[in-house]
Amino acid sequence: MALLRLRNPKGPNAAEIERKIKRGNALRQGSSWRGSRGLLALLLVALCASTVAAWLYLASLDSDITETLASRREMISPQPRVYSVQCSEDYENYKRYPGCTPQKCGRAVTDGVVTSEEAQALRRLAERGLALAGSEGGASILDLHSGALSMGKQFVNIYRYFGEQIADVFTEEDFKLYRDVRGRIQAVIAETFGLDRTLMYLTKPTFFSRINSTAAKTQHDEYWHPHIDKETYGSFDYTSLLYLSDYGSDFTGGRFVFMDQNGNRTVEPRAGRVSFFSSGSENLHRVEKVTWGTRYAITVSFTCDPSHAISDPSLP
Repeated sequence: MALLRLRNPKGPNAAEIERKIKRGNALRQGSSWRGSRGLLALLLVALCASTVAAWLYLASLDSDITETLASRREMISPQPRVYSVQCSEDYENYKRYPGCTPQKCGRAVTDGVVTSEEAQALRRLAERGLALAGSEGGASILDLHSGALSMGKQFVNIYRYFGEQIADVFTEEDFKLYRDVRGRIQAVIAETFGLDRTLMYLTKPTFFSRINSTAAKTQHDEYWHPHIDKETYGSFDYTSLLYLSDYGSDFTGGRFVFMDQNGNRTVEPRAGRVSFFSSGSENLHRVEKVTWGTRYAITVSFTCDPSHAISDPSLP
């Protein structure tokens, strides 16, 4: 700040007055600095408080995780890791299909069904398909069976909307790999739960999903709500998820959480990992919100009711 000076000072007190003005300016400068220091201190306190709050929030995201059923770092192979749970009473209200309706319930995880190379190939398939459009919110789907593809706030049928251009996006090899992987997933579910695989049928919806941290625009983007697959989709008897990206390196958040009465148990996605479970209320679950990066997966669902069966997809 420039020092104030007297204009045409007169009289014996002029020098004294100028000294007082200089002193006043100096005091104002000191006061300004002290005020700045005070503001800086307040900002530092606010920053620390927000940092602590953010840490507490992030810690709270994990506070409801009682047990990690499968971490990303471990390789679960060749046999699935199986966790048995008591079947819910809900099955008494459903039509029973001998050889398929759950007699024992549970959840399982395996890294021995799909190779990392196959997972990468399926992810590239998903990326190409979802690049055609995508949701305005954080969750997009691609269903090769029905052709449903997220576009903005709605869905389009890729086979009708893009027509012959689809042959430039997907190949017959893509669909063959998809069918082969689906068959292997069906086989491991049947073996784990003691089922006749010929009495299990692929059902809808079976789809690729891409989830990121973009804010939801419609209810279709709100993937994180707790739900029961049998109640949500009706036809589901067995649900599986094939993960195509890695928790912690490709994305954060996005873990799969089983919500049990005595605590929550989580599966950390790993490319090529298959998680599967009986679809009744014994397996209430949710997916954590993705906080960074992009999470790719395929939901592959099976029914015991042949009237709800769907066919494997093929190029038109």
